[in-house]
Amino acid sequence: MYCVCREHVELAIDKFVDEYEDAPDLINLQTTTFTDWTPPTRCEWCEGAAEILVV
Repeated sequence: MYCVCREHVELAIDKFVDEYEDAPDLINLQTTTFTDWTPPTRCEWCEGAAEILVV
């Protein structure tokens, strides 16, 4: 699972596919809410805002 900015979505997809050998789901963090989890506010690879959850 990766929380990333739009710039790093392709990198996160590539890493996910390498690790799990399956296509991930992409979830827009701007329009989705979670009851038991608060997503990070920053991208895993830069200081940009986390906008996409790759799972």
